[in-house]
Amino acid sequence: MKLEKPSWYAVYVKPRHEFATQAALYNKNIETFLPTYKSTRQWTDRKKRIDFPLFPGYVFVNILPDPENFIYVSRTRGLINIVSSEHGNPWPVSDDEIDSLRIVIESGMDFDVYPQLIEGTRIKLIKGPLKGAEGVITKRLEQYALLVNVEILGRSVSVQISADDIEGYSV
Repeated sequence: MKLEKPSWYAVYVKPRHEFATQAALYNKNIETFLPTYKSTRQWTDRKKRIDFPLFPGYVFVNILPDPENFIYVSRTRGLINIVSSEHGNPWPVSDDEIDSLRIVIESGMDFDVYPQLIEGTRIKLIKGPLKGAEGVITKRLEQYALLVNVEILGRSVSVQISADDIEGYSV
């Protein structure tokens, strides 16, 4: 009997329900990942740093690829559907994409979110604060950047890097 391991899936949630849906999934003992960034918001009487979802409308869940699990997750408050390549066939998100996304977010470095870029070379960083992150290299205004793609969402996160930190790349 083959034991399957859990896979990451992107789930689409109601607008502005990312945190509530993540909490509801947590209460169901489902491992989740909600990448966030902090932004300062100004009110008339104060300023406050607030967490915002990096990919509005999406939360990632780590579950066994089993129809019963998909149904269990789908019945969560605030969840609209599991992102699928075709109706009823959820498509997993690569563990490498989730791991690289975590590395970029936990690094504390500034990053930008872009629509997915198709062209470019796939790289892995071998040193520096982003060591172990994989993605696609791009160059903007003489500065190198690592794009970590989440293909199923059609989005990428960009962070500036040094060309010296890239595996198998020479300037």
